Order: sequence, then structure tokens, then C-alpha cells
Amino acid sequence: MFSDIVGYTAIMGRDEREGLRAVSEHRARLRAMLPRFNGRLIGEVGDGTLSSFHSAVDAVNCARELQASLVEHPDLRLRIGIHVGDVVFTDNTVLGDGVNVASRIHELAPPGGSCISERVYEEIRNKPEFQVKDLGEKKLKNVPRSIHVYALTAADASGQHPSPLGLAAGVGKSIAKRRTLAVGVGALLAVALAAGIATWRRFTPGSAAPLHIAPPGARSIAVLPLENLSGDPAQEYFADGMTDELITDLAKISGLRVISRTSVMKFKGEHREQLPEIAKALNVDTIVEGSVLRVGEKVRITAQLIDAASDKHLWADSYERDTRDVLTLQDELASTIAREIDVQLTPNERARFAKPRPVNPEALEAVLKGTYFMGKFTGEGFQKATEYFEQAIKIAPDFAPGYVGLAYVNYFVSDMNQDAIPKAKGLLATALRLDGSNADAHSLLGTIRWNYDYDRVAAEAENRRAIELASGNANTHVGYALMLLFQAPSDEKAERELKLAQQLDPLTPVNYVVMSWSLGSRGDFPKALEQCHKALEIDPSYWYAYSTCLCLTYDRMGNHGEALKACEKGVAIELAPTSIAFLGWEYARSGDREQARKVIEQLRRLPAQTHVAPCWPAMVYAGLGENNAALDLLEKAYQERSGCVAFLKVQDFWDPLRSDPRFIALLKKVGLDK
Repeated sequence: MFSDIVGYTAIMGRDEREGLRAVSEHRARLRAMLPRFNGRLIGEVGDGTLSSFHSAVDAVNCARELQASLVEHPDLRLRIGIHVGDVVFTDNTVLGDGVNVASRIHELAPPGGSCISERVYEEIRNKPEFQVKDLGEKKLKNVPRSIHVYALTAADASGQHPSPLGLAAGVGKSIAKRRTLAVGVGALLAVALAAGIATWRRFTPGSAAPLHIAPPGARSIAVLPLENLSGDPAQEYFADGMTDELITDLAKISGLRVISRTSVMKFKGEHREQLPEIAKALNVDTIVEGSVLRVGEKVRITAQLIDAASDKHLWADSYERDTRDVLTLQDELASTIAREIDVQLTPNERARFAKPRPVNPEALEAVLKGTYFMGKFTGEGFQKATEYFEQAIKIAPDFAPGYVGLAYVNYFVSDMNQDAIPKAKGLLATALRLDGSNADAHSLLGTIRWNYDYDRVAAEAENRRAIELASGNANTHVGYALMLLFQAPSDEKAERELKLAQQLDPLTPVNYVVMSWSLGSRGDFPKALEQCHKALEIDPSYWYAYSTCLCLTYDRMGNHGEALKACEKGVAIELAPTSIAFLGWEYARSGDREQARKVIEQLRRLPAQTHVAPCWPAMVYAGLGENNAALDLLEKAYQERSGCVAFLKVQDFWDPLRSDPRFIALLKKVGLDK
């Protein structure tokens, strides 16, 4: 189901705030209704939304009620299109026939109306509650075949359903149930970055041998997602896991610069003729593409090398092994690729690739499935991931990745479970006892040492060890950089780490947001804004770049008008405690105390299942100059071991508190008084 706002461009041209409020209202109403109709929101672009449902009947009923809820709001009218078809999820992009047709059908609907394709009509034609008008065959833009379209009649479009939902006016009219995910590098910027990175980062299991960053002029390579040739969509997790493993193996080669998974996964499903453009976007001179076929206990990986400049094939081959030997297969493939592009392996690298890595196939299968579901970052996904990682541990108690994966799940859900972090620490201790070279375990332990134990010395050691083991992993550099930045905001070493992360992972916008914080903290506002805009070029709907990048930079410049606009755009795109708190802080900074207080009340009224870190209302109180209220909440955050306390030393929000004895004492408690 695709829906968007009638006349949105005109509304924005007339009054930008009115347009942003319309987008917020549209999405808030839809999010409130989707659970009742077995639906979920799978995409947001501009003023439009894309949702999926278990059945056509559910989709049509949701459309009817959504339109009915707006009958008394003539200033907010929607057009809706519904189609039955396959969709393909590629990280943060949703593609497929279902998307294309639904997004075109909606254009045929009148304001306040809904159109459906013939395939939807066939599902509802025998249900008397649905009345339609036959619009005949239609030729739709970018759809090669004609589509028979029907319109829900005016009477039915209004649905004659119960009266519209009573949603409160103002900021945060309806807050979707959101999980603030502390991902990998921890609860960043008072747990805010966790929400931003969650969309972009995914844990990859397995250990890595010692690495070195590729020297200047080294060959650069990108491994595009391997195609799943099994014919079974349920096997996507295996193809993705094999892609991850090949990237990890190639990154062990000191003469290569290997692009991170998060950037290459954006090109999953792209056609062969687009390879030159992909290479340019990733700034690489060589591309690996291929496929995975698994039949029973046999796995075949076919790969080919392509020179980006000439678009010519350099080499191609196939490898077949039992699933028990699939990791050894990946080692052989990586060393062959290096040889074909004239990259010399060091003696240690040759020895490492030559060493067999047999693995229990069932345990590997469970870890790959657990990783796949964890990457969805949903409650259901975490539950399934937990089951698979526990299964892997039961099958192979000596297989470290099972413990590491389960530790990451516990870390991600720790905002809802106070026992989760201690459990994660125990799992990591076991993993490192089994495999002390597991870089992912060191990276997560470094994060926990930093923003839970408040032990900067131990955190420094773990972060350095993670980089030593996996210097080709962009996330290890970002994690270390953040720890450095929140001790000294313009740390040159931190900026070097961030530049490496941007080279290794050029299409992940959060890397540019973090760089902007460093540049802005030392007063280089033009470059800080440039980093914010780079993040938005990668993803124009990346709300985090508006709320924590543009808003913060403009505020530092003293331009509260532009800062407020940026924060409002962030809220319009994502109604989350993070974005709302930033808006409340900026209201306070710009002198609108009434709106700032409304934000505090809104945060208090959020449902119990929506976690609101104590730092969020605290930062608004600090902006209002109500220091005692802010400090009370920060003390609560410390008692809860909240990650935001690890960032008190340098964040702009706490400037009004810095001379207060209570704040000074709090800094001392967490080791930030030096």
C-alpha cells in the first residue's frame, strides 16, 4: 500500500511548518492503525509511505480506515494505491513489482480516495462490504505492462467506519513504538547515535586475524552481494553470510582496501550494466560479483573479478565444498582474488589462508540465521536471533561466534532489560576465552567498558585490540573515534579514525554525522555543515542528520532559526524520543519556553514500552536553565548505568551545568573530571 499527501509540494511552498506537520500527521495515523490490520511500515520517502500486509483484505481495510480518519480534516487528504506483488528488501531500500505498481496506481485516485489493482480486486470481489468502480486498463509510468485498475467508491473510500482517531495536536501527535538500539559503538550522543546507527550497521560474526590498513595507492575492491541461486528466498541469509565472510577474508590482506558490508549491500540486486556506476560510487578499481548455490550439504560459490576502469572481466572460477569446509573455501577464494590482481600476500597472510577452518555445519547455519534476523533490528528479529544463537551454542559449545552473537542481542535490548549488559559481558568473556582474536567480541566489550562500566582505560585497550584485529572494519574505527571525541571533542586522532571509516564505508551517512560533530566542536562550521549535507546526499530521509547534525551545527553558529527548521524536519521524518528531545532543546535555546515545556510533557506521556532515557528531558531542562531538574535526571541516568552519562564532558547541552557542584561530582564518578 502506497500513500501520499495531496498537494504536498504546494503546502510546503506555502508554509513549510504546515507541510512538516502534515507529514507527521499522515505517518502518525498510519503507524497507529497498522498493527490492527497485520501491517507494517517498510518505507518512507518524502511525504509518501509504503506498507506491507498479510492479505489484500487487510490492506484495503487499513486504507478505508485511514481515509475515514481524515474525513473531518479537509486540509490533509491522501491518495492511496494497493497492489499484490513481491518486494525485495536490500538494507534500507525496498524494491520490486509491488512497490512500482502501488506507487503508480495511487496517482489515479482522487483526493481522499484509493485505487487497487486487478490482483487486489480478485481477492476482495466476493466481499460485499467493498464497492469499486472499474477504471479499465491503464498504462503506468515505468511499468512495462498495462494494469487493470479499480477505484474504491466514494462511499466505501470513506469507509463509514468509526470516527477519526483522536490524536493530540502539536509536536509528537503520535509516537510510534520505537526501540532505541545501542548498536556496536554504544549509546552514542546520549544514546542518540544508537538510534541512528541501528539503521545502518549489522554485526558480522567470526574472528579476524591481525590486519593493517591498506597503504596509500593500494588496490581497492568491493564485493557485491552474492546472488542466491537456490530458488528459495529463505536462503538469503546464507548468501548474505557468504558475502560477509568473503569481505572479512579479503580485509585481512594488507595490500587491499576493502569496502564495508553496509555500503556494498545497498547495491544488492543491481544489474550487470550498472557496475561502472557502482565502482565510481564506492571509489574502487576492482569489483567482485558472483553467486551462491547450496544443495544439501554441498555449497558452490562462483565469483568473477571485474576491472572498474575498463569494465572487463579479469578472472572467473567456481568453488565447491561440503558445508563443513565452507570457511576454508572462502580463504582459498580470497587468496586467489589477491593473486589475480597482483596483490602480494605476506608470509603470515599465506599461512593463515592455508590453515583449514572446519566448522560444525549446523552451528554455522544457526549463527548465519541468528545474524540475519538480528540485522532486522525488530523485537521479533531479536527473539529469533536469540533462539538461533542459543542453538549454535548448544550444538557447538566451543564455537565463539555463537556467544558473540548472543552478546550483541543482549546489548541491543539492554534498554528494556537491566540484566542484559551483565549477561552480555559474561558471554563475551566466554567467547574470548575460546577465541582471543575475535575482533567483534573486543569491539563490543570496549563499548561496554566505556559507556556502562565507565572504565576508559579498559575501553581504550579493547578498542585498540579490535582495530589491531580488524583494521579493515569501519565500525571499529568509528567506535574508537567516538570514545576519543567524547573525552576531547576535537581530537585529531579521532578525525583520522573517522576518515578511515569513511574510506572503508563511504555510503553510511552516520560516519559523516560523527565527523561533523568533531569539526563543529572546533569551530569549523562550513566543513561541519558539508559533512551533514553529505550524509543527506546518501539518504535524504535520514532524520538523524537533521536532528543531531544540522540542528546542532546551526545552533553552534547561533542561527537558531535554521537549527529549529532542521530539528522540525527530523521530527517530521521520525517521531522518536531522540528527535523530539532535540527539538525541545532547540525550542528552549531559541526562547520558546512554552513549546519546550510541551515537549517535556510529551516525553512523560509516552507509552511505558517506549524507552525514554533520563537524559532526554534533562537536556530540555538544561536548555530552559532549570538546572536542578536536569541534574536530578542525570543522577537517575547514572543510577541506571545509562550510556549517555559517558558523554557529559563535551556535549553542548550540559554547558549551563558545568559550574554546579553536583555536575562536577557526577563527572568525577564516571572518571571524566580530568
